[in-house]
Amino acid sequence: MKVDQLASLRSSAAKDPKQAIKEVAKQFESLFMQELMKSMRQATMASGMLDNEGTKLGTEMMDTEFAGKMSGLKGGLADAIARQLERQMGVASDAGKARPQINQVSQTTPLRAPTSAGEFVATHSEAAKQAEAKTGIPATFMVAQAAHETGWGKKAIRMADGSNSFNLFGIKAGADWRGPVAQITTTEYVHGQPKKMVQAFRAYSSYDESFADYARLMKTSSRYRDVVARADDPKQFVNAESAKRFAQGLQRAGYATDPAYADKLGRIINTTLRLQRMT
Repeated sequence: MKVDQLASLRSSAAKDPKQAIKEVAKQFESLFMQELMKSMRQATMASGMLDNEGTKLGTEMMDTEFAGKMSGLKGGLADAIARQLERQMGVASDAGKARPQINQVSQTTPLRAPTSAGEFVATHSEAAKQAEAKTGIPATFMVAQAAHETGWGKKAIRMADGSNSFNLFGIKAGADWRGPVAQITTTEYVHGQPKKMVQAFRAYSSYDESFADYARLMKTSSRYRDVVARADDPKQFVNAESAKRFAQGLQRAGYATDPAYADKLGRIINTTLRLQRMT
């Protein structure tokens, strides 16, 4: 890519990220097509006297022109690349933009999914602190639970079109839920045995909205009254032993069907505590 093209792309990205992603995807597809045609020509035997530097240069220029014209066609490789980049960068698809906001929540967390455990903790700390103020549950525990439910953001629940549901806590869409839903196949434990089931999960417009809904669930559901009650003093509550009690309390309340949920969550909380001490 030429310097002036790169500068133009950077300017476009600042103004319209979605259009810039499409252009980048088109460039990738063009490069791929050029390499594909180059490898095909190399696999073909040379014809003899007409094969020289001049004809090679002409062939390369023709391949470049052809690849440019073939790139960016609807339904092609560029479309697939663009969708993947949009998901990785947190750029909302057209379907995602049309999704209604169920709760008006101040936006403090980037919509882009974190790429590491440390970034995950840093990304969600502020929203977790707001939820802590409402519930008394330590922010560290909530960030850790979100990490456990989403595999540190790498196994997030997706909508049918591949866009982000922003559901950090695996909260299902019950009969009283009036917002958008994401239907996915998940593992539930029935009588201690894992079974694959299609379940409906709540979908949000942002990570902040997910934290706010989690806080509301913890605060208003009688099922989790004891869990919240144990979080009266967060300063005394944030340690390995209290982390274990919190995780066990959630499991007793029926937050998840996995019989090993408390042990798994407890380990993630301790990992989160270590990551926070390092920052």
